[in-house]
Amino acid sequence: MIIPFDQLDRQTLFNVIEAFVLREGTDYGEQEVSLEDKIQQVHGQLKRGEALLVYSELHETVNILSRDQLPRD
Repeated sequence: MIIPFDQLDRQTLFNVIEAFVLREGTDYGEQEVSLEDKIQQVHGQLKRGEALLVYSELHETVNILSRDQLPRD
């Protein structure tokens, strides 16, 4: 189930994005990117619709997926 990110409390959204960024451990290449910058990048992707908040009823978890990662029905 897709969760509209703009319906979450601001702090809750920040916590979800922060947990995602810390869990993903994405490699940003040779340049070091701060945690705050990574959070802003993910937030921007959510605003642009490039990424979505997805709730898994099976696992009872929230994750952030790129639009391309969503399963096609």
